[in-house]
Amino acid sequence: MSGVLPYGRQSVSEDDIAAVVRVLRSDWLTQGPLVEDFEAGIRNATGAAHAVACNSGTAALHLATMAAGLREGHAAIVPAITFVATANAVRMTGAEVVFADVDPQTGRMDASTLEAAFARAGAGSQKIHAVLPVHLGGAASSVAEIAAVSGRRNAMVIEDACHALGGSHPDSRGRTVPAGSCSDSAMACFSFHPVKPVTTAEGGAVTTNDAVLAAHMQRLRSHGLNRQPDLLENRAEGFAASGEVNPWYYEMPEIGWNYRISDIQCALGVSQLEQLVAFRSHRDALARQYRRLLAPLVPSIVPAPEAEGVQSGHHLFVVLIDFDALGLTRAHVMKELRQQGVGTQVHYIPVPWQPYYASRYGKGDYPGAARYYRRCLSLPLFATMGEADVPRVVETLAKVLKLQ
Repeated sequence: MSGVLPYGRQSVSEDDIAAVVRVLRSDWLTQGPLVEDFEAGIRNATGAAHAVACNSGTAALHLATMAAGLREGHAAIVPAITFVATANAVRMTGAEVVFADVDPQTGRMDASTLEAAFARAGAGSQKIHAVLPVHLGGAASSVAEIAAVSGRRNAMVIEDACHALGGSHPDSRGRTVPAGSCSDSAMACFSFHPVKPVTTAEGGAVTTNDAVLAAHMQRLRSHGLNRQPDLLENRAEGFAASGEVNPWYYEMPEIGWNYRISDIQCALGVSQLEQLVAFRSHRDALARQYRRLLAPLVPSIVPAPEAEGVQSGHHLFVVLIDFDALGLTRAHVMKELRQQGVGTQVHYIPVPWQPYYASRYGKGDYPGAARYYRRCLSLPLFATMGEADVPRVVETLAKVLKLQ
């Protein structure tokens, strides 16, 4: 690949393009049959009973938090290391965010940091109604342990699995389950942004095994409208004398949003899901190659570890670098890498440090998140990378860090 190798990018095939063109030539550009086909593909990939597709990963998180019943007076726990959307989706319901620290090596919330967040919330007389573990980089947080801690407090678990499609992890019954199976959670949220394991350009989905939650999210994604006969309230207007529902009739029992995803996007998504296994296999091979080539550079460069039994979706390949010990700044390293054709990124700035949250809750003390953030760097990893790209990245990184 010529030019700068980005940290992530989409892989769009001629089959993907043909699938989109077929929809453009069809009668349905949105609210058509491809949405259900895409949802069926998500169910197949995750093993969940229900999938509700929407127009972004952020919308997926918002639908899930709304379906969970979060509202003003409630609170939810979110790890300090994540994209801002995880916390924002909680605030969009009116609920407050309680941040949990993370493991300084993985960047993920675990049972111990979750326990500490519950204790801090309890000291402030906050009742936690939901917990949102984040599968950072594609490797699942310890879902079974987090579910056990949350279950003892009657808090619902909503997985932010936006990085994790195609991965797997152990559940509380000792089985290996796909990310998004909801074996130990109420819901799991996905993103289909171009840098994610599969893409719909922009798009998202929520999986669940609860039919009531799924139906609620289906209403919320389309303005809160209901056409289900047994839920209609104004029967005089909704039903004809014959007892049949009037074909034009709908009701809005609550406010919803236009979070619908189009058939154009879903056509791309269906085609991409057919390649998920191949994409994941290639990402896995690239990650193994990174670990092998970086081994001689430990401890100067340490790949972020993954828990035993967890198979990452490998959305990201994150390394931890003690820039201070090397006498370099991360900004300098990133600039030098880019000048030599290697793009990198930082995932993520601790969310409690963002001005909005710092002014609302104070910056707080999250030593694990701070240590992870100061050292993390995401290296290029995507499905169209070639065999020579990983050695090139490692060699360039070692040279910029003055390790060779």
